[in-house]
Amino acid sequence: MARTPLMAGNWKMNLDHLQAVQLVNELAMALEDRNFDYSSEVVVIPPFTDIRSVQTTIDGDNLKLAYGAQDVSLHDSGAYTGEVSATMLEKLGCKYVVVGHSERREYHGETDEIVGQKAQVVAAHNMTPIVCCGEVLEIRQQGTHVEHVLSQVRGALAGFTGEQVAKLVIAYEPVWAIGTGEVATPADAEEVCGAIRQLLVDLYGAEVAESTRILYGGSVNSGNVKELMAQPNVDGGLVGGASLKAQEFAKIADFKHL
Repeated sequence: MARTPLMAGNWKMNLDHLQAVQLVNELAMALEDRNFDYSSEVVVIPPFTDIRSVQTTIDGDNLKLAYGAQDVSLHDSGAYTGEVSATMLEKLGCKYVVVGHSERREYHGETDEIVGQKAQVVAAHNMTPIVCCGEVLEIRQQGTHVEHVLSQVRGALAGFTGEQVAKLVIAYEPVWAIGTGEVATPADAEEVCGAIRQLLVDLYGAEVAESTRILYGGSVNSGNVKELMAQPNVDGGLVGGASLKAQEFAKIADFKHL
């Protein structure tokens, strides 16, 4: 089964709504200049305050970009100051929502159970969760990174049906390679992404595993994306800093022609 490559740009806490509009327009133009055929799905993941502006820009100009959110509340409404619900994101037309990013796990204490609950909330509102997993340097050095990541995936997907799993996205991000300039080798990425797919085979069967897209994240750029994407179990990238530069992100999305 051919899985459509997915390049998702996680802007993190960068860019106000005016800068967001400018970047989306520049990205669309850069892709057009490259005669990009959108055989890969291109997604921007801006801060909450930018989403409405990104929506109106994409819809107003009929751009072929998709967009999503960086997190979601477990609650649908109520006295939860500062939280943003899945209902709100769905109304804004978000297609994707990132859950369990390593920064949420580290700074906000999110557990595999919470990540799984958030993924369920996203799926229940007709959006696609991008479920993040990954290891810190200490675990990598101990050589237990594969079992650590598989434990995260197993915990986050507890309660999901095979049909649900086939529709979500898993993003493997070695924490030691995020924003550091360090990057896992293509073989490193394939080792873990391949192990995740085998876990899906074991839990849900081969058909589900073949349908589920698995991304690599961690200092992805135009210089390494083609080799990463040549790996059989890497279906795209969760791109950080490079997604804030329109020309660079366009090259990453158009990796087939680098």
